[in-house]
Amino acid sequence: MNKYLFSALISSLAITGSAFAADNEVIGVVNFASCITESKAGRQEEENLKAMRDQMSKMAENTEKELKELTAKLEDTEFVDSLSPKAEEEMRQRVQTLQDDLARYQSQFYQFLQHAQYQMYQKMSANIAKAAEKVAEEQGLAYIINKEACFFIRKDRDVTAYVIAQMDKDSESAPKAKELSEEDELDVNALDEKFLEKASG
Repeated sequence: MNKYLFSALISSLAITGSAFAADNEVIGVVNFASCITESKAGRQEEENLKAMRDQMSKMAENTEKELKELTAKLEDTEFVDSLSPKAEEEMRQRVQTLQDDLARYQSQFYQFLQHAQYQMYQKMSANIAKAAEKVAEEQGLAYIINKEACFFIRKDRDVTAYVIAQMDKDSESAPKAKELSEEDELDVNALDEKFLEKASG
């Protein structure tokens, strides 16, 4: 009986020792979403993405507006009767072209925005990892993991504020990213080549 009790005691000590060792591993956690929404680099990336999205939406809206105007005219029998057969045919062809363009633009916009969001995620992941490594070295941490991977973490293990601060330092020393401006206005007619080439690259 004593033999079994002794074995159980040894096993218990081993488990406790392992848990103690794991607890003494200096681990930090970082909130990935906060690093994007609160850091200078993250906010800039979100602004650039919004500018892109707004410009794309405006282009699609202009096409849709012209399409609605032409469709309304073609539904006006009095107006159609005033047109020559050639003019009416040209207007109907224009409507078909606009319908095709609108469907194509919407599809390409969706693909391009998905790619832009993916690129943003990859870029911010690299920035966060770089900043987290510096914070880990400064604070003597063995690990810094994504907070989303934890069911529970002590507040004193959250190093998000330090990582964001380091990201801001890094962004100040890095070359300024090019912002989308009016000079960079997207060319609707070049969507197939420009956007898809960029999306595939």
